[in-house]
Amino acid sequence: MSYVIFTDSTTDLPVDFVNTNNIKVIPMKFIIEGKEYKNYLDEREMKAKDFYDLERKGVIAKTAQLTTFEIVEAYKEELEKGNDILAIGFSSGLSGTFNSMRLAKEELEEEYKDRKILIIDSLCASMGEGLFVYYANLYKNEGLSLEENYQKLLELRPHLVHWFTVENLNTLRRGGRVSNATAFIANALNIKPVLHVDNEGHLIAMMKKIGRRRSVLALLDKMLETIDNKEPQMIMIGHGDCLEDATFLANEIKKKIDVKDIMINNIGPVIGAHSGPGTLALFYVGKER
Repeated sequence: MSYVIFTDSTTDLPVDFVNTNNIKVIPMKFIIEGKEYKNYLDEREMKAKDFYDLERKGVIAKTAQLTTFEIVEAYKEELEKGNDILAIGFSSGLSGTFNSMRLAKEELEEEYKDRKILIIDSLCASMGEGLFVYYANLYKNEGLSLEENYQKLLELRPHLVHWFTVENLNTLRRGGRVSNATAFIANALNIKPVLHVDNEGHLIAMMKKIGRRRSVLALLDKMLETIDNKEPQMIMIGHGDCLEDATFLANEIKKKIDVKDIMINNIGPVIGAHSGPGTLALFYVGKER
């Protein structure tokens, strides 16, 4: 049986990539000043730059997880065509979306008893989840069955590494991830935190650097320390309206190691609502997460 790959828009993948590979992306929602928008990868409802400009003015964005109904309706379209489904979801450590996926699977399996639906909690965020989807698509193109792909992805998951830094702590403070005092001191002293997503898919602070350039180079240092470099691999860099920093990091990486390619894209509003403008994130396969 043929199968299709589903994910959600927190993957922050380039729209050309998902369209070329027929990956089904369910848009998540964000709310600004009482108005609801969908986070389509083609930015049809709001451009990423416009979103970050609003955040810089102090506008606070809220987000909402995908509902079971939204997922059921998306999956049904492919199930009706006779396709099985491999679905990769936003980290359960950061969102309730994966639980909605689980409920949707249970509901649909009652109705479509001859179809297979396999779902994976990526334990990833942003282009870390995007990198997971990239490998799912790669394995599919290599001819792996639905079940083989699923098992290989489970083996890969503990090796998907996330490192990122933020321009300031204001957005993390508003989201309750750091205290007012911590944010005030860090901003006053120009301290830039370097953060990580752990094995359970939770966001944790790992180190502090003085100044933006040092924090960016810290991402490179962690990559060189932990990357699985048996062969050149796809690297992904996400940015919150700071393309110049993303390009600088990509160039520095290319000076140090051979890569298959480096994919750079905007961090969309759903993730950006929690990380803020100036976020720079690096994703790759490492010896361990």
